[in-house]
Amino acid sequence: MNLPNALTLLRIFFVPLLVAVLVQEKAVYVIAGRQISNQMVALVIFLVAAGTDLLDGYLARRWNQITTVGMLMDPIADKLLVSAALISLVQIRHVPSWMAVLIIGREFAVSGLRSIAAAEGFTIQASDLGKTKMVAQVVAIALTLLAADWPALHPSATAALWGAMVFGLVSAAGYARAFWRRIDESIKERRRIELLRLEREHRRQLRKQRKLARHGLLNPTISRAPESPEQS
Repeated sequence: MNLPNALTLLRIFFVPLLVAVLVQEKAVYVIAGRQISNQMVALVIFLVAAGTDLLDGYLARRWNQITTVGMLMDPIADKLLVSAALISLVQIRHVPSWMAVLIIGREFAVSGLRSIAAAEGFTIQASDLGKTKMVAQVVAIALTLLAADWPALHPSATAALWGAMVFGLVSAAGYARAFWRRIDESIKERRRIELLRLEREHRRQLRKQRKLARHGLLNPTISRAPESPEQS
């Protein structure tokens, strides 16, 4: 356990807190004598959690503390945070359900492709579009939360959601192309290795038979068909 991994865990612990605050519709919190809506509290929680995503990656690279646990947990924490925020916004009717399904479904689809790729022994690197997608999702969710208190921001929030969805689907198509290309190469390589193995086995058998024939140990019998009564 190190500080980058601790920040990743902290981002996961923010998820239930974010959901609990968001689903309380029209709740008002009094902080320092000022009334703040639950959407603004949720916005602060979400931005702090999203900030840990940037900070843990920066610290892991700077301090050379990149670990397997961190590499596995970081994308899971990101997907949990974004999925929880979108599902909660659907619950309070600030995001269309079909749009949330597409964005979240894309996340699970790409995770599935990466898992299969890892099982096949290769890695699908994150693309620039994939990295931009995360930024677009954070901006879209933040604008949607702001639009709950300032309706004038609603068109901007809607445009940002569309942008996040498009970025996600386009980057998912790129991951799918990379996946099928690598899988095709892997299958061809396995077939080539199998053919070479069969060829070596065939040559070994031929050498063995020739060796036995030279030493007179190979006596192939030639079977003859029995004669018919007319021939006899």
